[in-house]
Amino acid sequence: MLLRDGLTALLGRFGHRVVAAVGDTDALHAAVAEHRPDIVVTDVRMPPAFQDEGLRAALALRAERPELPILVLSQYVQAAYAGELLDTGEGTGVGYLLKDRVGQVEEFTDAVVRVASGATVVDPEVVRRLLRRRRDPLAALTPREREVLALVAEGHSNGAVARRLVVSEAAVGKHIGNILGKLDLPPAEDTHRRVLAVLAYLRA
Repeated sequence: MLLRDGLTALLGRFGHRVVAAVGDTDALHAAVAEHRPDIVVTDVRMPPAFQDEGLRAALALRAERPELPILVLSQYVQAAYAGELLDTGEGTGVGYLLKDRVGQVEEFTDAVVRVASGATVVDPEVVRRLLRRRRDPLAALTPREREVLALVAEGHSNGAVARRLVVSEAAVGKHIGNILGKLDLPPAEDTHRRVLAVLAYLRA
């Protein structure tokens, strides 16, 4: 709510009119249908689960109206999210920025104007992550994390991995959490992140 109110005030200060400020995806869809805005600015995470509801809403809106400019804000670098978004509407009129950029007021408001005009704006850190992942998706993993992932790829459970490496299951769980984060595999209801991590390992 604080971020939403702050963005509303900031955009108003730079001469933009905010026609709606909403807190969930149902209200977002309704506001877009009612106001036909020039641009939608949304968070990746929204109620009820605060996972990727905002991104899913953005993708649905772009599927309905490919020409609708959308700027998505994220707390962390999640290159998979950026890739999905950039695949919509021929990659025009779309933006993906880290929330830290909001503090750089002129840079942020310039991004809003550019996306609304049909440009593509991607956070520099996201670009670096996308390029690094394209080179080698496993490059960011430590040797121990690679070892854990290799054992997972062989079909071992966390308990079996722990016994082989002579560590606790909690330590294995922590390694797997780090692996999923570094491979940009955020929680999602319709995907099995462990399987996706194994596929990334096999491709590499």
